[in-house]
Amino acid sequence: MAQSPGAQFNVITTIIPYYQRKPGILGRAVRSVIKQSLPERIDLIIVDDESPVPAGNELQEIDVPDRISVRVIRQLCGGPGAARNAGLDNTSEETRYVAFLDSDDEWTEDHLENAVIALDHGYDFYFADFYQLHQTVSAFARAGRIDVAKHERVRGAQHLFAYAGDMVNQIITGNIIGTSTVVFNFRKFPEIRFREHLRFAGEDYLFWMEFARRGARFVFSSRPEAIYGAGVNVYSGARFGSLELLRRIQNELEYRKATDEVVALTEAQKKFLKTKIAELRENFLRALFQYVVGAKKVPASLILLQLRQDPATMFALPKLIGRVATRLWRQKG
Repeated sequence: MAQSPGAQFNVITTIIPYYQRKPGILGRAVRSVIKQSLPERIDLIIVDDESPVPAGNELQEIDVPDRISVRVIRQLCGGPGAARNAGLDNTSEETRYVAFLDSDDEWTEDHLENAVIALDHGYDFYFADFYQLHQTVSAFARAGRIDVAKHERVRGAQHLFAYAGDMVNQIITGNIIGTSTVVFNFRKFPEIRFREHLRFAGEDYLFWMEFARRGARFVFSSRPEAIYGAGVNVYSGARFGSLELLRRIQNELEYRKATDEVVALTEAQKKFLKTKIAELRENFLRALFQYVVGAKKVPASLILLQLRQDPATMFALPKLIGRVATRLWRQKG
């Protein structure tokens, strides 16, 4: 992103990574951007990640106002991290803040306006409560991972709070940041990028942690400002006994192991991660067993990758077999 002398940084860039197998989904997300109460100009970048349903087809019948510019970037399918990075690499030189929205999600009309109010107070990274798929209780309330009373209210805003505490620890032990609610100060952090090889899990968590490592000030809205949709997104469909689940577990395992490369961890955090890694290792073996039982051939590359990134998987196998055998013996008795 080149910045010319005297550039006016008054643009909010919204990045939508797009891959869908059915039509009609992207339009809802785009219309929620169009309905934003924010008066500033919005640059909307849609990264078509080799989607079976092209983004251009979805935009044909949408009436876009002059204050919103829409660009579609097409690239070979690289996953959500690569798609978001492509959006970040193609922001205009006037971009002040960047917002993320997944193609099957929608914003409330005041989302960007709230984010700008919060970031204009000097904060760097904004997120909000949201509704997960088919839920009427918000994510903050359902998870119980954040107590609003423990955070300082932003002056003049009843629902905006400066996050108080260790955000790295929050992400590691119980993440509260929903990707489709994130807006950040791009002028201050223009170089942070997602880890593209983590296509199924963890690339967003490491992205948030990088902001925390660099001293970003976090602020959040206690109001739900996004509604998550089902979509037909290639990044989230991981049924038990599927190859996608195996890859997703592998990605999460790699993300957990990479955490101490991004930030310095306390002994308590290292212990927590060690436990999570052991659980993921066992979950991988269980999912692998289920996949083989389904008379499916396991790609050799997947097994080699697992052993390369986590050699201890081999040592966990006898323990898992022993547990299963003991359980079956007790059930028989």
